[in-house]
Amino acid sequence: MLREDKIRCDDIKSHKIQTYTLQNFRKIPQIESMSTEKQHEIEIVGNVFPFKTNNYVIEQLIDWNNTQNDPMFILNFPQKNMLSEAHYKKMKFVLENYSDQKEIINVANQIRMQLNPHPAGQLEFNIPKLFDGTKLLGMQHKYKETCLFFPSQSQTCHAYCTFCFRWPQFVGIDELKFAMNESNQLIQYLQEHDEITDILFTGGDPMIMKAKIFSAYIDAILEADLPNLKSIRIGSKAISYWPYKFITDNDSEDMLEIFKKVTDNNLHLAFMAHFNHLTELSTPSAKLAIKKISDTGAIIRTQSPILSKINNNSEMWSKMWNLQVQLGCIPYYMFVVRDTGAQKYFGITLVEAYKIFVDAYRQVSGLARTVRGPSMSATPGKILIDGIITLNSQKFLTLRFLQCRNPDLVQKPFYAKYNENAMWIDELQPAFSNKFCFELDHVKTKFN
Repeated sequence: MLREDKIRCDDIKSHKIQTYTLQNFRKIPQIESMSTEKQHEIEIVGNVFPFKTNNYVIEQLIDWNNTQNDPMFILNFPQKNMLSEAHYKKMKFVLENYSDQKEIINVANQIRMQLNPHPAGQLEFNIPKLFDGTKLLGMQHKYKETCLFFPSQSQTCHAYCTFCFRWPQFVGIDELKFAMNESNQLIQYLQEHDEITDILFTGGDPMIMKAKIFSAYIDAILEADLPNLKSIRIGSKAISYWPYKFITDNDSEDMLEIFKKVTDNNLHLAFMAHFNHLTELSTPSAKLAIKKISDTGAIIRTQSPILSKINNNSEMWSKMWNLQVQLGCIPYYMFVVRDTGAQKYFGITLVEAYKIFVDAYRQVSGLARTVRGPSMSATPGKILIDGIITLNSQKFLTLRFLQCRNPDLVQKPFYAKYNENAMWIDELQPAFSNKFCFELDHVKTKFN
């Protein structure tokens, strides 16, 4: 574990966040050296996908001498090829020929609706209801034991990832958002569903909230004394994008005290940290944030999709997993890029993802082999690409559910015809029948 006294003193002084969005990104000093054409590309794509970054990312994570190939720059700044050629030309035309903001937004929204803004049946299948029929639009309940909660105050992040599958949360279209500010309804749902053992705070990023606001939700949960609740999870990228949240922000100690309050009440607190590249783990402040969170009794579990141009090589993953273990974190998931937004830009084939995972897995000790993947969070559940087999000179993909709307299918293997170009489950065909197991008429795939 990293010793706190090894952190440089100048790194733990107070830091004030400076946020940059599409409206002021040209004020970033390093942007001035870019060509006008490149700046315009960022603006065009940034009118479709959300863009937000900050001074920590700019000053400590990005290599400004090589932005064309720098993973952290690509991870934060919209890239031209994130849009198809047709969509890019359409957005470029409207920006250059119309001054009416309504028309610009209208065209942007037309493009967005063609990019599968809510994948995996989030709107159709995952929205829970109270027993009286009230829809809880700020929650999702896909798997029996776990529900997701979207506090209304956490529907943004310290910086936005360009691959983010929750991009619709941030583009200003209310009907695409999940958000909820009623903790009473959350508690009522947990009381009505005693099969739920885990609640995941997500967003956006829950760690964008001030400690006082986050505490109100946590206090309500603890005061309800729910016998079924065993774990609280926090999905966050704050360690990567603003580690000062846990070090020098004016309520950093208060937030850490909230974490400790959870663990002191005999609940497991899982901090689900998103690390997409080794660089995010390299700064002294990120390492100190990890130590401070761990000291509260929270367990940090790490996850990321495998991303073209960011981390699509086994050496990167093995180094990340090894360092995460060294810092006291638990490698948890390697995901496949979801079928939404800029999937065609960031996605790689399932076969390539599997080969990278296996090669990286072979390079780490058993302590890092807690990680699972590559996994698709698809409509029926989390589908693991488990292997490639050969039968009678034919190749097949072995698949299984790590989680499923129908718990009976969890861990049962099923098979697909080998397809080295497929990037998602709907591009695969069943190997030995006309339908996959989750597509059969007698199989219930909708949980609620």
